[in-house]
Amino acid sequence: MQIYGLPALETNYFWLLQPDPKSSDAYIFDPGDAAPVLAALKQRELTLAGIVLTHHHWDHTDGIDELLEHHQVPVYGPHSTRIPQVTQPLAEGDTLELGGTQWRILATPGHTLDHIVYYRPDAKPNGVLIAGDTLFAGGCGRMFEGDPERFQQSLDKLAQLPANTTLYCSHEYTVANLVFAQAVEPENPDIAARLNSARKKREQHQPTVPSTIALELATNPFLRCTQAPVVASASEYSGCSQDSAADVFAVLRRWKDGF
Repeated sequence: MQIYGLPALETNYFWLLQPDPKSSDAYIFDPGDAAPVLAALKQRELTLAGIVLTHHHWDHTDGIDELLEHHQVPVYGPHSTRIPQVTQPLAEGDTLELGGTQWRILATPGHTLDHIVYYRPDAKPNGVLIAGDTLFAGGCGRMFEGDPERFQQSLDKLAQLPANTTLYCSHEYTVANLVFAQAVEPENPDIAARLNSARKKREQHQPTVPSTIALELATNPFLRCTQAPVVASASEYSGCSQDSAADVFAVLRRWKDGF
């Protein structure tokens, strides 16, 4: 299995999946623009076999119609009236087969209410998670439609995946996310090291993703809402004691939005 990252728009990555290197079939995740997808298919001599979506935002869906003009393929995605192109709706607990690979569907409401992610536990050598805008390298998506408790529960669901799971997220926000993470945990050496590494990669125009669940557990404040330093920082920022992971998440999300 091969996964190719297609940089697009200002900060997006579209993920192009080639399940079998012996086959030209490929699947595109969250195509917010058709042009880079069509270019990548031509360059790699691949044939589009399907379009896979995590949620309805324009930068994940605007390329669908043009791609369908060139390739009559199924469109997989969440049950959502905002994505009328979806031909095969998916929900929590469903399994999606893409070119012989099996993907579990996990519902992760919070960034949007319709958000789903795709998890392949049997990928070798590590599992694979395509997380859209729910979980970023060093951060998480803005809370446009959900509520803190629901979003925090979605993130906790992903935090329970095996630590060696490879995380593919949809945006290059890592440096900014880690600057915020360091403000939350200024004494965390893992954050400092990761921020230094991410800055060097961006200076060389290299991507900072994919990540791993283990790395996120060590450095991502939104997955560390029960850790004492994070709780203390959230309490200091809000001016009152925080009693639950959801409360800490709510403070962190509000803090990050204005950071």
